[in-house]
Amino acid sequence: MKLDYLIYIGRFQPLHHGHLATVQKALELAEKVIIICGSARRAKSYELPWSVEEREQMLRACLSPEQQNRVYCVGVSDRMYNDQQWVTEVQNAVDKVIAVDTVNLASRPASYRIGTIGSKLGFDTYYLDFFPQWQRIEVEEVPGPNASAIRHAYFESPEAFEPFEALLPEPVRTCLLEFRRSSEYANLASEYRFVQQYKAAWRAAPYPPTFVTVDAVVIHSGHILLVRRRAQPGKGQWALPGGFVEQNERLKDAAIRELREETRLKVPVPVLAGSIRGSKVFDHPGRSLRGRTISHAFLFELVPTQEGLPRVKAADDADKVRWVPLSQFSRMESELFEDHFYMVNWFLGQI
Repeated sequence: MKLDYLIYIGRFQPLHHGHLATVQKALELAEKVIIICGSARRAKSYELPWSVEEREQMLRACLSPEQQNRVYCVGVSDRMYNDQQWVTEVQNAVDKVIAVDTVNLASRPASYRIGTIGSKLGFDTYYLDFFPQWQRIEVEEVPGPNASAIRHAYFESPEAFEPFEALLPEPVRTCLLEFRRSSEYANLASEYRFVQQYKAAWRAAPYPPTFVTVDAVVIHSGHILLVRRRAQPGKGQWALPGGFVEQNERLKDAAIRELREETRLKVPVPVLAGSIRGSKVFDHPGRSLRGRTISHAFLFELVPTQEGLPRVKAADDADKVRWVPLSQFSRMESELFEDHFYMVNWFLGQI
């Protein structure tokens, strides 16, 4: 007996033959298929170049009209430092799809037969263990396609990408060739080249380097202090003030130094030091394009005064700095550099 719904979770950056084979198998095993696109609202990078809408367009272009009517595509955010928030968002997304899908049905079963589908190898499908309430379907993995290798070749050069084109369905190849002509592609390709050169400079090290950075989460009167990045990676994206720790300084001192260098914040160093209300290590292995980078973030809560928000001025490697209302910040996930949006949300949950 067919399942009512099969859930397929992935990033699909881009959709390749392996993804499509899994979707086709899911359509054989279930009445409806719910595609969960991860990293739905992350700022674009060469590792996350396509929006949920663009990924859905690629997928639907590969399906027949009848199949398209049986497929739903929804996006969920990354929750890099809170697995349960991510699980809850996936569950809510599935519940909403089913509610919309069945709204006009005269009668509904007491419960639906729901499953998840993924590769038997399970190298990157550990997240399916978070959903024991849904039947797990394992399928054979199509040999060859690797989305990361495809992306890197795509942004390397047309010549590097050519051998990978056969791993993509024809409609996806067409979309990627069109995207290559855009200014957005040019910016992401520039970011890719910068990061490859950055990594090449460290290849002579006896072992892969681990970088240590600091970030400052500065809160004042319902506002947060952000800088806009001047250079790659993440050129034009908003970020927390921060940077690399120097050899002769402690972490707290590095955070204050970077904060003052990048924002010219008009608050004395002793006041900043006395305003630290907490700190946390953010160490997700995939948090930075540049490689293994561990950030020690500090929460500064500045006391409101009659003078209002302290003056700031962009300096160092920032091209703009401003105080952003927290209500506005909550809608800026797609504009924030790397994992900074999730770092701030972790702190806000502790205040």
